[in-house]
Amino acid sequence: MFMGGDRGDDGQGRQAGECGHRAVPHPENIRIEAWAACREHCLAEAVLAMVECFADVSGVRPTAVDRVRLAEASDDDLLAALLDEIIFRLEVYGQVPVDVEADEADGGLDVRLAVTGLADVEVTGAVPRAVAWDELRIGPGPYGWSCAVTVDA
Repeated sequence: MFMGGDRGDDGQGRQAGECGHRAVPHPENIRIEAWAACREHCLAEAVLAMVECFADVSGVRPTAVDRVRLAEASDDDLLAALLDEIIFRLEVYGQVPVDVEADEADGGLDVRLAVTGLADVEVTGAVPRAVAWDELRIGPGPYGWSCAVTVDA
């Protein structure tokens, strides 16, 4: 299992097995990139990257732990579905992930979300509304897995 954390950098000089995430400039939306040794870690980093674009969760302790099971799907579909789930929980329940753990499960994904209430975090940017399919990508590369996605805010 993997628990994500804030290891954002500029993506330069990566070594095999390193993980992290960052936001990149994009007009009117949020564009995030994430990378890790495996698909599951990369997906967890993508969640943390999206959260950091709108909320400061540093030093915030979770108030609940939720589990999500995403069915077997393509890697692109898993990325979009996971981020859509985070947006859904934010809009419907007011939950913000503080930490994320992801494991492969029969081609799908088991995700553990350590969450807190939106009122318990400092909102620092526009809250995401939807995942854009345009230029969404995730896949293996020379240093592990990486992904990039635009989120409408």
